[in-house]
Amino acid sequence: MVTPRLAQLAVNTIRMLAVDGVQKANSGHPGMPMGMADCAFVLWNRFLKFNPKDPIWPNRDRFVLSAGHGSMLLYALLYLSGYDVLIEDLKSFRQWGSRTPGHPEYNCLPGVETTTGPLGQGFANGVGMAIGAKMMAERFNTNGFSLLDHRIYGIVSDGDLMEGVASEAASMAGHLGLGNIIYIYDDNHITIEGDTNLSFSEDVGRRFEAYGWHTNQIDGHNHDDVASAIEKGIEVNDRPSLIIAKTHIAYGSPNMQDSEESHGAPLGVEEVLETKRNLGWPTRPNFYVPDEVRELFYCRVEELKKEYNRWQDNFRSWQKRNPKLAEQWGEMFAKRVPNSIDEELIRSIPTKPNATRVISGKILQKAAELVPSLCGGSADLAPSTKTLIEDSPSIGQGRFGGRNFHFGVREHAMGAVLNGLALYGSWIPYGSTFLVFSDYMRPSIRLAAMMGVQVIYVFTHDSIFVGEDGPTHQPVEQLAALRAIPNLTVIRPADGLEVAIAWTYALKNRSGPSALILTRQNVPTLPRPANFDPFLIQKGGYVLSEEKKEGPYIVLVATGSEVHLALESQKILEGEGCSVRVVSMPSLEIFRGQSKSYRESVIPRRNCRLAVIEAGVPHGWDGITESPILIVSLDRFGASAPLGMLVEKFGFTGEAVSEKIKAWSNGG
Repeated sequence: MVTPRLAQLAVNTIRMLAVDGVQKANSGHPGMPMGMADCAFVLWNRFLKFNPKDPIWPNRDRFVLSAGHGSMLLYALLYLSGYDVLIEDLKSFRQWGSRTPGHPEYNCLPGVETTTGPLGQGFANGVGMAIGAKMMAERFNTNGFSLLDHRIYGIVSDGDLMEGVASEAASMAGHLGLGNIIYIYDDNHITIEGDTNLSFSEDVGRRFEAYGWHTNQIDGHNHDDVASAIEKGIEVNDRPSLIIAKTHIAYGSPNMQDSEESHGAPLGVEEVLETKRNLGWPTRPNFYVPDEVRELFYCRVEELKKEYNRWQDNFRSWQKRNPKLAEQWGEMFAKRVPNSIDEELIRSIPTKPNATRVISGKILQKAAELVPSLCGGSADLAPSTKTLIEDSPSIGQGRFGGRNFHFGVREHAMGAVLNGLALYGSWIPYGSTFLVFSDYMRPSIRLAAMMGVQVIYVFTHDSIFVGEDGPTHQPVEQLAALRAIPNLTVIRPADGLEVAIAWTYALKNRSGPSALILTRQNVPTLPRPANFDPFLIQKGGYVLSEEKKEGPYIVLVATGSEVHLALESQKILEGEGCSVRVVSMPSLEIFRGQSKSYRESVIPRRNCRLAVIEAGVPHGWDGITESPILIVSLDRFGASAPLGMLVEKFGFTGEAVSEKIKAWSNGG
């Protein structure tokens, strides 16, 4: 039994580790950890299931600190709970090379389930994790043993609940009845600018009840209240739960409690001393942990080990009784992709030329058949993006056996939920919308790339050639914007073979997200030599059509639907005596990762001129060669008109492109 005195000692330990860490760094957010230490202690000491020696145990409860600015709260909990976290890590908070960055980063420490800080993202990541857990439980829980019965816990802030991504995700979680989510809302009424009444006066409880959530209002510093609210959340298994915890930011600080000044700055040397005195805490040494508190956390971990060991014993028995399910379990958590995936997807290419989105939809069916981890959906656009898995039911409330998602018109939440699914550990998720709306997803895409998680984006309607919908729906700058994100692989295939290779790459790419950029309009099948090696496409760029003359020549590089335009221009220019090579470049990122000798075999450094053809802004092509370069591109938004008119007016015809190249070549 934990006495009130010992519990308070543990809470103050958490508080002061956070305060000391922020003060030593002279940077950070002490107020939130101080205010939420009570809730966090009750959750970790009484409810959260984990094993610090096996931090990726499948049946662990996931803890998401969506209020990532309070990162020292999480770091202190991980340290006290016996994870591979040293006191030196807490002392090096926010420093170069530290494992304790200013906001929690996935893979920085064991026990950090996701990168948080951009508000609302962690909230939505947790929704993705909860869906992933429901789907796995549907597949593998049997009458004899519930392999997966864990929950997603989180701490969220006022800022999280103001961000639109959290609203979208909360709506989705309520619609799906995700009773395995329990979030604690740090309702301290303080943001950076001051009291939340400056900008935030809604009734959060009623809003979440309207979403379909179970809500509860408590005193966040009363341990019995906190425990009772969590227990009620556990009992409500058909709705997600939001515990609205009234707290005091910087609790215990004589001069900074309830002040916005404690949100994003150290308390200051004098105030740290005053706070320690106020809480009855030793002023020296810093980073002090009483032996009683160490023992308390040690006993909790030992208690949890018993449950962990029981689970492992039951799991081994389950494996023996269910060998086929056990094999599938291993495949799912390994995210296994068959060695023959390349050949299989190539064989699934439809024979008739079509839009690359349509070809992708056909290839997706074979990919889903071969890769059980693959799941996904679209932002209410599956009929257009062709992303429905045809032989699988849809996910819905109480129905988690399928693989199709209906995200609704919620691109922002879709991106963050996909990250949560990928982080869960057994899913390769994809999400789809029109390329122009990738802007709504950009924060989540950026975080997926930062975390290095495997998410696949299927972006269709990829250029001004969308046609009559006009410039609001015609992407111009989106390709360049996506290419600017480090560790995101952008692939714009030109025909069926390139689409198959793009899907192959995305399914194998474990180090980060991949974006497939697909056409609305039909494209022809590209002519290739009989002995063409399709795996050259995996190099990101390759010679599609060789020059036919010796001496100086022009290299035409194009992507997607503009590759056939490059071939048309080659034919015209060669008819006028030029020597022209055509290069298809589905992925700049992959091409730039090839050896220098290969890159120069495709685009020589000397004795040629380079023309790039792409129906978008020209940014991002610099550095691809040292040769003179012309970029046939766009420097404006599109227009509402039929496809043929747009092609003509914007100069994306063989004749117009050839004239531009000739004028440039002759003038330079």
